[in-house]
Amino acid sequence: MTGTNDIFDIATDAEFEAAALEIFRRQAAECPPYREYLSLTGKNPDEVRTFGEIPYLPIELFKTHDVYCGDAEPEAVFTSSSTTGMTPSRHAMRSLALYEETFRASFRTFYGDPAEWSLYALLPNYLRRKGSSLVYMADRLIGDCGSGGFYLDDHEALLRDMAADPKPKILLGVTYALLDLAERHAPKLAQTIVMETGGMKGYREEMAKERLHEVLCEAFGVKTIHSEYGMAELTSQAYSQGGNRFRCPPWMRVTTRDVNDPFDRLPAGARGGLNIADLANRWSCAFIETQDVGRVQADGSFEIDGRIDHAEIRGCNLLVQ
Repeated sequence: MTGTNDIFDIATDAEFEAAALEIFRRQAAECPPYREYLSLTGKNPDEVRTFGEIPYLPIELFKTHDVYCGDAEPEAVFTSSSTTGMTPSRHAMRSLALYEETFRASFRTFYGDPAEWSLYALLPNYLRRKGSSLVYMADRLIGDCGSGGFYLDDHEALLRDMAADPKPKILLGVTYALLDLAERHAPKLAQTIVMETGGMKGYREEMAKERLHEVLCEAFGVKTIHSEYGMAELTSQAYSQGGNRFRCPPWMRVTTRDVNDPFDRLPAGARGGLNIADLANRWSCAFIETQDVGRVQADGSFEIDGRIDHAEIRGCNLLVQ
């Protein structure tokens, strides 16, 4: 069986495929909702021979079922943010140590040693509720950085502390909160990466991603806007370092499917629903059929166009059609 830490040593497509198939076979047997879904759809796990044949579990089942492997009690249960009247997803996290290793390894993949940065988190709606995996991640990364912090609505304190900080900085903010900061203060931020996540969350009107980034770039005096793509149902994160083009860490893959036929996989460059294979989802289900729509390029990077029609608005990383 693939060891818990082996996924972080994946360096080739062949290693990823071998690990994915091993995890699939275990989860097909040990994760009751996944096992039932495979049975109801007539998918025989024994007939799955390649990574491309692995079926993906509809993400909605995290709202209605306990998507979990084994009998051990989880160390935490992360929940998705949701607007009034929507049912949040629940993701039981058996090992917080695995979650921490995952988000630290992903951060290092794209940004290097956290100690070289200060992380400032402008995540007001996440801080006002319990069970946010994003808050947990940001809190631990702030500790690794050794500088930065959380800010609710105190823009003056945020800007004062950032101005006094000599280190390179990352300002991680939910999208509507970054827009509020931009409109009220339009601060020109030196030595700072602005990273958006989470969308408008019903607080503001949606706007096209390209226009959003133009507004933020002008207000903050930066050339590009970075983005973090994560959700309660996943353990890993993908990052965009500009242009809405996201890249995954080596143990994560994104593919596209026909929105009308979830078992019809699409070629590189075609627009479709996004499927995510996150091998760090070791104790839940590593193969998730999301409600996001986008394109995956031949190099594995992906873009997000929006949401499938009639899909619930996602609390984390909402992107407009």
